[in-house]
Amino acid sequence: MVINFGAGPAKLPREVFVEVQKELLNYANTGLSVMEISHRSKDYMTLHDATLQSVRDILNLPDNYKVILLQGGATGMFAGVALNLIGRTGTADYIVTGGWSSKAAKEAAKYGKVNLVLPKVSKYTTIPGQSTWNLDPNASYVYYCDNETADGTEFPFIPETNGVPLVVDMSSNIFSRPFDITKFGVVYAGAQKNFGPAGITVVIVREDLMNHALPITPAILNFKENFAANSEYNTPPTFIIYVVGKVLEWIKRSGGIKAMYENSIKKSKMVYDRIEKSAEFYSCPIDKPYQSRMNVVFRVGGKTGDEALEAEFLKGAQALKMLQLKGHRSVGGIRASLYNAVTLEDTETLVNYMDEFLAKHKK
Repeated sequence: MVINFGAGPAKLPREVFVEVQKELLNYANTGLSVMEISHRSKDYMTLHDATLQSVRDILNLPDNYKVILLQGGATGMFAGVALNLIGRTGTADYIVTGGWSSKAAKEAAKYGKVNLVLPKVSKYTTIPGQSTWNLDPNASYVYYCDNETADGTEFPFIPETNGVPLVVDMSSNIFSRPFDITKFGVVYAGAQKNFGPAGITVVIVREDLMNHALPITPAILNFKENFAANSEYNTPPTFIIYVVGKVLEWIKRSGGIKAMYENSIKKSKMVYDRIEKSAEFYSCPIDKPYQSRMNVVFRVGGKTGDEALEAEFLKGAQALKMLQLKGHRSVGGIRASLYNAVTLEDTETLVNYMDEFLAKHKK
């Protein structure tokens, strides 16, 4: 069986695929596929509302946090966050620790003043301590990316902003560990890594932050308008929301967010331990406290990597049906994405291959 270590679209639980397959041509005894039924129908609205409720249940959201389903992915939210929030004071703080937070800051600068909290660097291999940050107490919000998918860094803490609303992109680690939602003003995440196929973004907004959209904000990105429309301001991607609902139910059945977290620790530790035991051959460029549980990046053939060896590593992995291990084009090397649906057995298969590859090339 093929093992998908891709960074997204990523592996989904097999049992979810089986459920979808069974219902594909006849959803809820309607005689229609879920892709065909009206988004205004009772049958669809039942699953739509259940999906929204599952987000609330898994994350234990208080009543003053509202859940919206939007299109445009995390990239759309680079603009969406700024359009909805930067008008509070006209400025925003951005903690840039990787490629995605860098792109978010550039997009936000179209709509207001952006303060880069950290000095610019050529490579993202660590997260500087908060004592070095240049935060503006008058900022509309403070923005960061909790897990940088391409670079392989993850925050081991929630930033302290002294009352300024905190906005976080959790696209690659939401539903993988518990967190205190009350520390945040806005949390958002694209589905295609930990909880569904590409095409929908979950946005969680504290209620008091819904009334600050700039006049130029398109209705399709306006938090307040989309919440008022129950995430149906336009025709939603019904099939994707259906699958997301299935994945969220799978998370509940599998022990919830606590179990997802425990598994993520076990999986990432297996790979990082293998790297550390053969540091002369495998190397991870990320400072240990900030190594991602979701996206393990490493080089083959020494600290800087040997591209010929890495190409051979990828070819051998593909022959063993381990796919999409190539690092992001901006970083290179190898990247093993260990999202919720990737099993301990999948991870063991990868580590065993790393052992075999090392033994074959050990000098």
